Amino acid sequence: MQVVSAAEVAQHLTWQGVIDRLRHTFVNGVESPPRHHHAMHRPDGEATMLLMPAWEAAGYIGVKMVNVFPQNAEHGVPAISGLYLLSEGKHGQPLACIDGSELTRRRTAAASALAAQALANEDADTLLVVGTGKLAPMVIEAHASVRPIKRVLIWGRNPNKAAAIAEEYADRFATQVVDALPDAVAEADIISCVTLSTQPIIKGEWLTPGTHVDLIGAFRPQMRETDAACLGRAQVFVDTYSGAKGEAGDILQAIEEGAFQFDAIQAELAEVLSGAKPGRSGKEAITLFKSVGASLEDLAAAIELWESLPKHHS
Repeated sequence: MQVVSAAEVAQHLTWQGVIDRLRHTFVNGVESPPRHHHAMHRPDGEATMLLMPAWEAAGYIGVKMVNVFPQNAEHGVPAISGLYLLSEGKHGQPLACIDGSELTRRRTAAASALAAQALANEDADTLLVVGTGKLAPMVIEAHASVRPIKRVLIWGRNPNKAAAIAEEYADRFATQVVDALPDAVAEADIISCVTLSTQPIIKGEWLTPGTHVDLIGAFRPQMRETDAACLGRAQVFVDTYSGAKGEAGDILQAIEEGAFQFDAIQAELAEVLSGAKPGRSGKEAITLFKSVGASLEDLAAAIELWESLPKHHS
C-alpha cells in the first residue's frame, strides 16, 4: 500500500484532471451512504470523528476519516485532520493511504470550479475571494482553470493574510486587497466565499446581473455567508440535495426566516451536468452554487490522484 503525502497530492492532482473526474463521477454516480458522525469525549473537551464512505458499483472503494478537535486552536494545531483510504474494487485490497486535508482542500475547490464551468458566464474575468484561509488560494487556482480570470480581489478580516495571498498570485493575475465589500461584490463576475462565518457577509442588494456566487464556507446549519436576499435574487444550485437539506446554513436559515423554500432550488449539480435540468437562464441571471461537500467528491479525487501517480511497484 502506498502512503501519499500532502506534497504529492499537490504535485500530482491537476485541476483539469480532478475537475473532469468530478464531472464524470457526478454524472455517473457512486454509492455513498450518509456520513457517520461520532462524538468523542476527550479529557480536554468534545471532539468528533467523521467517516465518509463511497464506492463505485464495480470499481474503487474509499473512505475518508476526519477528526475534528476544536480545542487544537489553543495549541496551534489544525482543528481538522484526516486521511483517505482507497481500495481496489475486485478484491477490496487497500491501494493508498492519502493525506486527507490536501485531498479535501483540492476537491472542494475543484467542485466549485466544476459548478462555475457549468453556471458562470463564459467571459467571467474578475474573481472576488472572501476569506483568507487554506481554501482561498485553491479557489483562485481552480476557478482560473475554467474561466479567463484576469483580476482577483481579496477580502478578509485579517488584512495581512489577504495581502499575503494577493502577493502570492500577483505574477499571474492583477490582484488587489479590498476593504469596501459592496463595491467589490458589484465589480466581481464570480464571488467565492470560503469563511467560517455565522453572520451574513454578502448582501443580496450588492449583487449585479450576471454574477455567479460560490458558497463554500457554511457547512453547518448555524453558519452562513449570505443573507436571504442573495438567495431570493439568484437561481440557486447545490452540490447535492441531501447535503443541502442537512447542512447548508445559508439555505436553512433563509428558509427559517420564511424568505426561501427548499423546492426553489433549481437543481443539484449532477442534474445540470447531465442536462436533466437547465443551468443559468441567461447572461444577466444571477446564479448561486452552495456546496457542503460530498463523499463522491473525495472518491473521485482519490481515484484521479491514484491513476496520476507515477506507476508503483506493489
